[in-house]
Amino acid sequence: MSSHREAPEISKDPVADSSDLYAFVSPDDPDTVTIIANYVPLQLPSSGPNFFEFGDDVLYEIHIDSNGDARPDLTYQFRFRTELRNEKTFLYNTGPIDALDSENWNRRQFFSVTKVDAYGKSTVLAKKLPCPPCNVGKLSIPDYDGLAADAVAKLKTGEKVFAGQRADAFFVDLGAIFDLGTLRPFQDKHLVGQTLFNYAGKAVNATDKLNVHSIAIQVPLSAVRRDGKKKVRGRDPEAVIGVWTSASRRQVQVRNGDKKNDDVVVGPQVQVSRLGNPLFNEVIVPMAEKDKWNSLPPAEDKRFAQFVEKPELQTLLPVLYPGLFDKLAARDKEDKPRADLVAILLTGIPDGIIENFQNNTGEVQADMLRLNTAVPPAKEPSKFGILGGDLAGFPNGRRIADDVVSISIRAIAGVTLPLVEKDFEPDAAAALVEQGLSIKDASAGLLKKFPYLGTPFDGFGNPS
Repeated sequence: MSSHREAPEISKDPVADSSDLYAFVSPDDPDTVTIIANYVPLQLPSSGPNFFEFGDDVLYEIHIDSNGDARPDLTYQFRFRTELRNEKTFLYNTGPIDALDSENWNRRQFFSVTKVDAYGKSTVLAKKLPCPPCNVGKLSIPDYDGLAADAVAKLKTGEKVFAGQRADAFFVDLGAIFDLGTLRPFQDKHLVGQTLFNYAGKAVNATDKLNVHSIAIQVPLSAVRRDGKKKVRGRDPEAVIGVWTSASRRQVQVRNGDKKNDDVVVGPQVQVSRLGNPLFNEVIVPMAEKDKWNSLPPAEDKRFAQFVEKPELQTLLPVLYPGLFDKLAARDKEDKPRADLVAILLTGIPDGIIENFQNNTGEVQADMLRLNTAVPPAKEPSKFGILGGDLAGFPNGRRIADDVVSISIRAIAGVTLPLVEKDFEPDAAAALVEQGLSIKDASAGLLKKFPYLGTPFDGFGNPS
């Protein structure tokens, strides 16, 4: 999955697990950028009586780099606080919830938003904004969509924010892709002009009808651009930003070890999760390094560049599918670094590689979701993003409907190598790799406006 349970330690701490990150120019307001960070993955809708929520003891952050040094020039911090109205009931709600301040809603959660600039100066933008409740069912919440819409807050500084439960829109055939990357076993390896994987059975979206908790913010371009311009189009190096998200917990130390005289020392915030490009920690970073990667800032990612330069999946594909990736296998044996993948994942794509496009942030190698904000939203988006000729899609930022699994595998299979090695001809199979899913396989659908992710599945209607 994009980053669900992608490392041993964070898999034990779901409220701090950053599972998906999206960053795109808002299609309904192209002078703003929308960033969505998902946490608490793999939520079954029927989770009562203790419904899912953000962690009151977790610091959630969205970071934006506007000058290419892989350090935040703008950070939005989100802190949560849970309040219990009635300590004598086991119920989440004691009657229908028809408003965000309903007396029937027993366990409520609020959040604050703080902006931190490049110099570390903090400004509190909002306090005690309400999260919507979890979607219990129609009797408990007759108009969930209206309630969630009421939870979208417009801040005086121009941002829109939302924090609460949403349907997980990420689509992946999880059981197949982690069965040695097979997606679905294909029967005829000589398929031409068709999807490479001729499925023995239809691809299954493993995250369908599951929920997440989302932090979404819509930011004016003038706030994220280095030059502060409000509106710009075209090839513009000032328009490129790098985005990543993180979750941190307070360091706690218990001294003495005597229960009567324990000395509990609370220290600084310690990062336990982060996410930039989808699948980076999951598929690129080795198992032994995953927890370390989660603890480090993007500015330290040079130490992981070797795994981008020669990804394990590049060697695995020719073994899994003999005869289909012979050119990739020969290239792999040359042991040359994959400059195309380094550009896509660690530096951004320089000017001159793709016509009328670049999202390069400089020489610092860092896993950030790079977005050229000067590229307008596509009128006819392709789920394959840039590989489908759509410059507004992944790896230029990441939209919700982008098929990042297929895009990533095609890139590793060699489709993007000719961008930097003109004499390399990819295997025919490389351009056919597809997991066989799209956003249409996410049952909830998407909203046409902020926060875009669909209504979470309710427990009554989706008991399993």
